[in-house]
Amino acid sequence: MSQPLFISFEGIDGSGKSTQAKLLAGELRRLQYDVVEVREPGGTPLGEDLRGIVLDSTRTVSPRTELLLFSAARSHLVDTVIKPALSRGAIVIADRFADSSTAYQGGGRSLKEFEWFETFNDFVVAGRQPDRTYFIDVTPQQAKNRRDEGGSDRIEKEDIPFYKRVRDAYFRLYESNPDRIIRLDGAATAEAIRQNVLDDILGLLNPNRVQSNK
Repeated sequence: MSQPLFISFEGIDGSGKSTQAKLLAGELRRLQYDVVEVREPGGTPLGEDLRGIVLDSTRTVSPRTELLLFSAARSHLVDTVIKPALSRGAIVIADRFADSSTAYQGGGRSLKEFEWFETFNDFVVAGRQPDRTYFIDVTPQQAKNRRDEGGSDRIEKEDIPFYKRVRDAYFRLYESNPDRIIRLDGAATAEAIRQNVLDDILGLLNPNRVQSNK
């Protein structure tokens, strides 16, 4: 059995986190690791149904309902996909996890005090936190410019002040969890970010390793 590892990618919409999650998964599969990719909300049939509901731009969803829908999808994902994969020794790569609720619903929606989310999220995920989280950081304006190139869902249509609050919440998480969360400059090239992430992950998987093959 290989060493299980739970990795998450976080950042505001348009940061490039999804691209980096896919790049890392491809690199680790090339190195013969057992990799499971998940996204939030989603990753299961139930989760994908809830994703369609909560991101539908034609719907009106209150902040509290939004939090509970995201959390229901996350709880189901942990129970049915993430925990079983880790139990067999796989590497799980999540495109968003519980930090997103703290940043988006806690920060962006100003739903609850910051500290409340730690206890709530711990209950939702049954104590299963990522071993490593990569916070791909870009400014709200940079992210908006990127998002304008593609389609928009209900949350992606939010304004700059909303995303500033989300980013500020991510920084508070980063500062509060220095051993778990690594901040990466999202303005760097995708290749530079990919290499930084890969070097760090291979170091976790093999502490005696000197450097990766570039």
